[in-house]
Amino acid sequence: MTANGPMKRILLYVDGSEQCITAAQYGIALAHHTGAELFAVYVINASVLDELVRARIFIKMEEMDYLQDLEQDGKRYLHYIAGLAREKQVQVSTELVKGVVNKEVIKKVEELEVDLLIMGELEPVLSRSDTFHDEAELIFRKATCSVLVVKDANHVESLFATL
Repeated sequence: MTANGPMKRILLYVDGSEQCITAAQYGIALAHHTGAELFAVYVINASVLDELVRARIFIKMEEMDYLQDLEQDGKRYLHYIAGLAREKQVQVSTELVKGVVNKEVIKKVEELEVDLLIMGELEPVLSRSDTFHDEAELIFRKATCSVLVVKDANHVESLFATL
């Protein structure tokens, strides 16, 4: 199917949360209906790992073990989303990258010339300073394309089931 309408490329931001799976289901349904190309990216927050080593909370060996665990988690989520897409006959290109999460996602948006970024529901803001440190919030604010924040998991699941 070829893309028709204003959306030719959709990027799913996968963060390993329950909300990102709901967002992925919505993105798959949207790609199915519009014919848009679908991409999914999971970013390993390498800057946090570096900070933990510098603060001597982790030693280098622990950092490597934790990084390996994060890579496995990321691959598992991307594999699961690829399976959901395959189940609905939608192609998805997945990628696991390392770096500062918000910068890597924004870089992907620009590299892929994405028309729409889809992400899960944002966490409640507990303080003003939280908005400056929450990666999803930063992605939402810095994105150079339209952003769709997916809510209402029950509705999305029933929509996904009808495909």
